[in-house]
Amino acid sequence: MMPAAKCVTEYDTLRQVVLCEPKYMAIKDIINDVQKKYKDENIDRAKAMKQHEEFETKLKEHNVEVIKLPSSEQYPEQVFTRDIGFTLGDRLFLADMASDIRKGEEAALQNWLLQENIPFRVSESRVEGGDVIVDRNRVFVGISSRTSEESVQHLEQSLPDHEVIRVPFNEKYLHLDCVFNVISPEVGLYFPEAFDEETRKYLESLYNLIEVNKDEQFSMGTNVLSIGSGQLFSLPQNPHVNAAMRSKGFEVIEVDFSEIIKSGGSFRCCSMPVVRND
Repeated sequence: MMPAAKCVTEYDTLRQVVLCEPKYMAIKDIINDVQKKYKDENIDRAKAMKQHEEFETKLKEHNVEVIKLPSSEQYPEQVFTRDIGFTLGDRLFLADMASDIRKGEEAALQNWLLQENIPFRVSESRVEGGDVIVDRNRVFVGISSRTSEESVQHLEQSLPDHEVIRVPFNEKYLHLDCVFNVISPEVGLYFPEAFDEETRKYLESLYNLIEVNKDEQFSMGTNVLSIGSGQLFSLPQNPHVNAAMRSKGFEVIEVDFSEIIKSGGSFRCCSMPVVRND
């Protein structure tokens, strides 16, 4: 039997994850630069569903239990399950969404957690899972209009055994995981332009960072999903990032997610890990 919830890194073996099909996916309220580019073209839902299905199939092939939340016409961005909750250690937090178009998405996750008797905490102030990255006793939290300083203080109180690290970044990139990610104890991905010099140097002091160029940041080059044993999901549209990760010994699983990234999120954004085993 799986533990109720456990995630102490972004790269341990993924056992259980929450997804939601992009059945009603659409760009309605523009909340990032990527959506701005694709607002007229919008989302081909049939294509998005097919790409998401391939992602789900590959996860299952790698022995990941997939939980699927019900899709609702009311929520065009529900596919991005990462933002509605996050697991830190053995605690699962239910997020408080900042943008109006996404408020209410948390209810589907809450219903599943109650049904499965998985304990959770409701965030006391505005925080989204895309801004939260965990690596053992470190928790990086992106500071933006979507994740508040107050929420960081609450996390510090809830996680006295963790070092909660504030990471300011240019919020036009939406969430921290769109410009920074940790893929092993030593290696991370980052888009340097999103950070001021002090923050950049600090991150560089912690990890051997693979630099993501501007084009591949736009196509969500940092937003990979690690599933353990050096394996991770990445887009075939990001050849430089993929080559750099392979040169460091990672196994890159390429899945075309080109329709889904039009809304500004990729594999990490579309997955909310509940259980990882170290």
